[in-house]
Amino acid sequence: MGSKERIQRLKDETRANILDAALQIVKEDGWQALSMRKIADKIEYTAPIIYEYFSSKEGILLELTRQGYIILGKEIKAAKSKFTRTDEQLEGMWIAYWNFAFQYKEFYQLMFGVDMICCEQKKSMPETEFLDKLFFDTIKDLMKAEHPDEDVICRKYYTFWSIIHGLISINMVNRGRNEEMNQHILKDALKGIIKYINE
Repeated sequence: MGSKERIQRLKDETRANILDAALQIVKEDGWQALSMRKIADKIEYTAPIIYEYFSSKEGILLELTRQGYIILGKEIKAAKSKFTRTDEQLEGMWIAYWNFAFQYKEFYQLMFGVDMICCEQKKSMPETEFLDKLFFDTIKDLMKAEHPDEDVICRKYYTFWSIIHGLISINMVNRGRNEEMNQHILKDALKGIIKYINE
């Protein structure tokens, strides 16, 4: 390995260490506790070294948001591929979304602003467009109209998202029901919306 490759590998490792340390701090103390100084202390670097990789805490939040969307996109795509019927695909995709929210709670909080301010720059990320397209295309396939109106597809998507995200948020701030009740509510909501789209 040449010196340029070695230097690049070390830079990539340092950048990954910074992001890993940030996520570890958040898991231990919450998003409000995250600071550049705490990250530096966690990985035993000086704060100026952190600033060589990320100009601000917002830069770290943006990169973590991007990583969260990559994971979520893969989970949703994998869930869709398990089914052939469109209604089952859509239900599976939203269940995967639900599972992601609790398996990767810190990412979900950052991406969607549960109990904190979410990263506003995410609108320009290709990772968010990929996820939206997965859902939009599946909803479009489910609709009976030959050429459904884009506004109608968008409205259906936000109907799903509002209900699922609302249920997730209620549970994340500890006001939800037990898991069995949550699963019943989730499935009832999904089946109800899917049935409505199919009519």
